[in-house]
Amino acid sequence: MGLLTDLYSSSIGKKITVGLTGILLCAYLVVHLAGNMLLFRGDGGAAFDAYADVLPSLLVIRIIEIGLFAVFLLHIVTGTIVWIQNRRARPVPYAVHKKNDTSDPLSRIMFVTGSVVFIFLVVHLNTFWVPARFGDGSHHSMYGTVVEAFSSPLYSVFYLLAMVLLAFHLRHGFQSALQTFGLKNLKYTRAIEAAGLIFWLLIPVGFATIPIFYLLNP
Repeated sequence: MGLLTDLYSSSIGKKITVGLTGILLCAYLVVHLAGNMLLFRGDGGAAFDAYADVLPSLLVIRIIEIGLFAVFLLHIVTGTIVWIQNRRARPVPYAVHKKNDTSDPLSRIMFVTGSVVFIFLVVHLNTFWVPARFGDGSHHSMYGTVVEAFSSPLYSVFYLLAMVLLAFHLRHGFQSALQTFGLKNLKYTRAIEAAGLIFWLLIPVGFATIPIFYLLNP
């Protein structure tokens, strides 16, 4: 435990923590998106409702949810600490950013994109997860909840904006993880970065198809 504490207290330890928790969250996004694709089966939401009804009844899902919340909180807290430490290391903003500056512009807005995505997550959980887990006990259709939520242009636009910012956040996060884990200079870097498209581009695009579909098919 002492070794882990010492590692976490170091700068590189925090970056490793952010990278590992980010990878775990990306894996969850893949699974979550796969489940959401049931919305497009054209069966009136039967398959999606069956999927949504089964998950809460499984003990392993409840355990995974607790672990997921812990990973998410660790990612937020550690990412915020790293951002603050980086800001303190450069208390005076650069007057001029050269074109060949190695600093990725996305790195300078990571806190902003992460904050908006966090706000979106709170709203999203309150819209879908909280009623499903802590409702009045009466049976409700999760598919109906989805249709009702995305029938609101305001919520749909907010959702789409959050997906755009999530893409920016994932792109920089993936690149930072490669650098932290020492994979940036390997000969397979291009292949690894191509695989990263699945996370930082295709995943947000996949989620974005949901509000677009219901906006176009009210």
